[in-house]
Amino acid sequence: MKYAIVAFLLLSQVACTTDTNSYTLSGSADGLADGSKVIIYSLKDNRTNVIDTLFIKSGSFSGSFTKTAEPSMYFMVVNNSSIPYFPESEDLKATIYKDSIQASFVTGNLQNDSYREFAINSRKVTKLRTEISDSYRAAKKVNDGVLIKKLQQQNVIVTKNEVAFKKNFAKENPNSIFALLLVSEMLSQKQLNAREASDLVANFSPKIANTSIAKEITDAAQNLKNSDVGGKAPAFTANTPQGGKLSLKDAMGEYTIIDFWASWCGPCRRENPNVVRVYNKYHDKGLNIISVSLDKAGQKDRWIKAIKKDKMDWFHVSNLQFWQDPIAKQYGVRSIPATFLLDKNGVIIAKDLRGKALDIKVGSLLD
Repeated sequence: MKYAIVAFLLLSQVACTTDTNSYTLSGSADGLADGSKVIIYSLKDNRTNVIDTLFIKSGSFSGSFTKTAEPSMYFMVVNNSSIPYFPESEDLKATIYKDSIQASFVTGNLQNDSYREFAINSRKVTKLRTEISDSYRAAKKVNDGVLIKKLQQQNVIVTKNEVAFKKNFAKENPNSIFALLLVSEMLSQKQLNAREASDLVANFSPKIANTSIAKEITDAAQNLKNSDVGGKAPAFTANTPQGGKLSLKDAMGEYTIIDFWASWCGPCRRENPNVVRVYNKYHDKGLNIISVSLDKAGQKDRWIKAIKKDKMDWFHVSNLQFWQDPIAKQYGVRSIPATFLLDKNGVIIAKDLRGKALDIKVGSLLD
């Protein structure tokens, strides 16, 4: 009886000294030299922060980290390649392949297991796209029109299936922060409309749905609804290059284009000559343009120089707040260039017209 009591006391002491506020990340890294670094990053508010640096010894590594109640995404960076993982309360096990970092993975909880399934499917899609692309280039060389058309159709099917897989993944993983990030990305790439994004966010568990990312998606989806074709364009006022204030109301013409762009945006700068042609062609007939720049703080001079260089001789405003620009958020803009065509009453009659499509639409209204 005495020995049983002593054993109980020893176990109690062990239990009291066990750190229940941490988890262990351990891994195998066969083939990587001793001293190779495994740098641990956290991702929060779209910013990465270095958490720790682990060193490989005899093909393995290990580290202890503080548990967090907040859903989070981390990265292991090995040889300049990143391996995402998702810590919760369980110990995690990493498997790193020297010759295929992208195929490396982490196990230990459902989030990591579901992400591994997603990554495997993504690699299959990438391989299939590469095969189609290679075949397409070969068909172009010999001018095989039948095969070119067939490969184009295959590519459309691959894209359709990929989007369907992503939607289903987000729906079936309501406790995954990665699934939520996936919804955000799909909304940005217009693979989801506002209603679909809102429905998916509503399906997430309270723990995920209460994150700042979920709130951003919900707000963006609502703004997309507010700025859809047929709706009244949200009013705004912002700073001009000269330091004054200009409102949308002050810039209105018979028809008005709201043009979201930035001096750092390559696709925007390539589209600008087309917008200039349309403006010069139809301004005297009633077309006005107000460009909203998403340039960064401290880059006012760069913004002004780009306006002059691209000969954008119309109204301009910017809050110099990059992607945090309140006007862009009002209009649900998550990629640029983005355009909204308004009638004289401020009703949105078309969105995201570029190139010849913009010329044709404006011409149909003013010619």
